[in-house]
Amino acid sequence: MIKTDVVIIGAGPCGLFQVFELGLLGLRSEIVDSIRTPGGQCAELYPDKPIYDIPAIPVCTGEELTENLLKQIEPFDYGITLNDELSVLNKQKDGTFMLETNSGKKFQSKAVVIAGGVGSFQPRQLRLSNADEFTNKSLHYKVKDSSKFKGKKLVVLGGGDSALDWAIDLSASARELTLIHRRGEYRAVSSSVKKARQLCSEGKMNIIDNTKVTKMTGKNGKLTSIKISQQDVEEQEISVDHLLVFYGLSPKLGPIADWGLDINRKTINVDTEKFQTSETGIYAVGDINLYPGKKKLILSGFHEAALAAFAIKQQIEPDKKVHLQYTTTSSIMHERLGVKE
Repeated sequence: MIKTDVVIIGAGPCGLFQVFELGLLGLRSEIVDSIRTPGGQCAELYPDKPIYDIPAIPVCTGEELTENLLKQIEPFDYGITLNDELSVLNKQKDGTFMLETNSGKKFQSKAVVIAGGVGSFQPRQLRLSNADEFTNKSLHYKVKDSSKFKGKKLVVLGGGDSALDWAIDLSASARELTLIHRRGEYRAVSSSVKKARQLCSEGKMNIIDNTKVTKMTGKNGKLTSIKISQQDVEEQEISVDHLLVFYGLSPKLGPIADWGLDINRKTINVDTEKFQTSETGIYAVGDINLYPGKKKLILSGFHEAALAAFAIKQQIEPDKKVHLQYTTTSSIMHERLGVKE
């Protein structure tokens, strides 16, 4: 049994920054996330993509943002459990919470912060009978290391932002690249569609619309070709080294949906003073929460984490006044941050 002040569900940017804000107030955190590495969507889906709207950082990638947040919380005593999902949450008579993961790891905390992003999400899969044979070998649902595709024959499936962005980026280093979309209209932003069309006209990539993949051929996890089908057109075979599928995500709240919280579709209703849910002691920050005027921005989640931290401090120590102290001048803050005077 691990006893802590706060259990944070989610190791994305908001979950990591929540550790920082709680640490400044002298509270210890334990993070739990079902993904294998910290960073949430930034690290899992867009590690190499630039982010331009983090205050005072003109541009950084999702991976760089994650690394900086991890560095920022180094001074604090916190724990992190990855590749494990919290499945059980029970509130005790004394107001504390007992939590348990799928692997049987148990926690006791005084408060819980849900920073689960869009929930427990998985990429939508390519529905072909032999897809599993090639998955994570030559069939990919996300890009972790774009350098492995240099000089290769690539096929990108999808019509959303991820598909267009990666097709455009990878076209510069791929031997051949073909973008295949099941429909004629794209969900991606118009500027990306325009850029892709331009690259196509320049002979730097191919685009095939209103088409679906019907067959994959290869051996020992290595793709050699795919067959595609269009209405009223004979099946066509395309030689390929790697197939990248971006059909979007299927987000699910998972066990959170069974915890008796006020749920609005796939989000959790909170107040805007404490970012507390309908259950006292359980808070929600980041993309997973909902309130009037909510905007799903990382910087908004950081703001929510700060206010939630003050509310949690007051909840845990109700007889003490929580003073606002600045990291620029407070000796207490400096001590907690390990700053030498």
